[in-house]
Amino acid sequence: MDNRFNIAAQIGGKATGARRARMEASPQYSGGRFRNNVPTSTGISLSAVPRVAVAAFTGGDTRRPHHPVPLADATPGDDAQGLHITWYGHSSALVEIEGSRVLLDPVWSDRCSPTPLAGPRRLHQPPVALRDLPPIDAVVISHDHYDHLDMPSIQILADLQTTMFVVPLGIGAHLERWGVPASRITELDWHESTRIAGLELVATPARHFSGRGLSRDETLWASWVINGPTRKVFYSGDTGYFPGFAEIGETYGPFDATLVQVGAYGQDWSDIHMVPEDGVATHVDVRGGLMVPVHWATFDLAPHQWSEPAERTWREAKARGVRLAIPRPGERVDVDNAPEIDAWWQQVA
Repeated sequence: MDNRFNIAAQIGGKATGARRARMEASPQYSGGRFRNNVPTSTGISLSAVPRVAVAAFTGGDTRRPHHPVPLADATPGDDAQGLHITWYGHSSALVEIEGSRVLLDPVWSDRCSPTPLAGPRRLHQPPVALRDLPPIDAVVISHDHYDHLDMPSIQILADLQTTMFVVPLGIGAHLERWGVPASRITELDWHESTRIAGLELVATPARHFSGRGLSRDETLWASWVINGPTRKVFYSGDTGYFPGFAEIGETYGPFDATLVQVGAYGQDWSDIHMVPEDGVATHVDVRGGLMVPVHWATFDLAPHQWSEPAERTWREAKARGVRLAIPRPGERVDVDNAPEIDAWWQQVA
């Protein structure tokens, strides 16, 4: 059977043995599940259900681009020197930092779903095939939702690359279920770190949740710090806004660049997905240099207009004096010489 159609495989694995014991010893683990360090609602109130249902089935024309999303030539650098960021769409991105490469939340499948027959479908194609990626030193995963942890993409990367997979606690069980050798998996709790290819990768707090089946919060979620010899990058993962970002900035910042979630928000899940203004505030809190907004444009996951995250991020960045790059999918951004914003999304929407 094609594993893409194997829902049990797509859901992933369950932590047992030493992995389970390590999870249960985490300060973030209590009462059989991982928890945020601030009060967080991951549900929708009964009174909001009718409104959310109406929103889900209306406004579809504005929630998708009217013209093809322009893709840039995703050509990496020969040696990954300097500091460059290539956004491939949604939250998938390549960070080239001082000779090393880190791939964030690679999702290349047509749908972010446990089955290729249903679920949110891509609004643009990946700008590069997985087989055409350069050598990757580390694949970093923020959490196990389908739009961030994609089984087929992980399996292809494990086969094509010799890369290490660096993930929050518990997610290694999914990867092993999919055939990734345990020797190539590093699982971290918040504020734990590992060193790979001259980089230090640090798992830092986020305000979110996890789950690929009916159960929730059996694996941890995280934001990430990527430390090179002299340069630093912060990736927010999926998160609601919370005071932890200022603490991350004080402990690990300042950062040369940030990749921050700005899309897929709604009034009924503000605790777990930031609106664009909060995304800019997060960038400021962690003491970021150049901000690259992510988690928008590729999948229709929320009732807002398709182009709204970019518009609101741009407006707030200008108001707060934040350096901003909004690249086309596949566009390689030199953090030290970021291009002027040309509002390409306006022509598409």
